[in-house]
Amino acid sequence: MARAFFLFIFIGTLLFSFRAESVSLSEYQVKAAFLYNFAKFVEWPAEALPEGQPFVIGILGQDPFGSLIDEAVAGKTVHDRPIAVKRYPKVEEVAGANILFISDSEGPNVSHILKRLDRAPILTVSDLGRFADEGGMVQLLVDQNRVRFAINVAAVEQAGLKPSSQLLKLARIVGNPT
Repeated sequence: MARAFFLFIFIGTLLFSFRAESVSLSEYQVKAAFLYNFAKFVEWPAEALPEGQPFVIGILGQDPFGSLIDEAVAGKTVHDRPIAVKRYPKVEEVAGANILFISDSEGPNVSHILKRLDRAPILTVSDLGRFADEGGMVQLLVDQNRVRFAINVAAVEQAGLKPSSQLLKLARIVGNPT
């Protein structure tokens, strides 16, 4: 029942128009909600979710969310774990993240970042242009004033992650699933 409720909320988020100006707060409020919902609709291997540890949403580079991401996940759980938000200045410091949002400030380093995280069970997400086409897992896009997303299924599967069929139905698929 709870899963159906979150699916309803997730689909509702996609169907209703969210005005998303270039760097408006509302855009990043919506993107924060997407990160939370991705956690609900992706399955991680058991070794990526150690017993007693929180589910970690990480931000790599300059944080475009500010407190919005913290507010979006405050008091919430995913996969029976509390959610923690961590900020990482460098990819070398990323440890224990389950989802990693790669900010625009890391654009020049994205190839290095993706190579460093290759096959790690970390869902990489960014709003950088062509992110999913270039090997990232999930790209957040603003299209006709709505936040949408593309999924590189091959990259997700290579990391040992399993996106739900509901999530895939809502995404623009990039790359060839295995």
